[in-house]
Amino acid sequence: MHFKYCPHCGNKLIKKEIGDEGFIPFCENCDIPLWDMFTTSIIAAVVNEQNEVALLRQNYVSTSSYVCVAGIMKIGESAEDTVIREVKEELGLDVIDLEFIRSYPYEKKEMLMLGYKAVVKKSDFSISGEVDSAKWVKFENALSLLREGSIAWQLVKTVIGT
Repeated sequence: MHFKYCPHCGNKLIKKEIGDEGFIPFCENCDIPLWDMFTTSIIAAVVNEQNEVALLRQNYVSTSSYVCVAGIMKIGESAEDTVIREVKEELGLDVIDLEFIRSYPYEKKEMLMLGYKAVVKKSDFSISGEVDSAKWVKFENALSLLREGSIAWQLVKTVIGT
């Protein structure tokens, strides 16, 4: 989000040099800088003890490729809590181990995605209404079902060690 007006008072912002940050949108009325903002979300490669990864179909995301569990962090929620919640909501599974992999800037959607490996026990899925389908895929077959170069593809590639 790029601020043009102050969200506190509504005044039009000016550009003001703030230390070594350069010129930042600034509200003269509230006397505060307003840095551009982005949404923070998680993306998780959900894996089980049989070297499989859970891949989802969400037609509102893609009709041609599978995706990983992903979701927006809520205010007051840690990234780890978000992963646990999203895996439970989208797949109906309980995370038993969690490992942070890396962060992925997603400029197209003004988003920062925090990538995790989420380990679960293999079980049938209980998918939410926002998931069209899900399936367990052997590690060696997973990358071919994801859009090459996508954040999900990068994360799964790292998690499965190829």
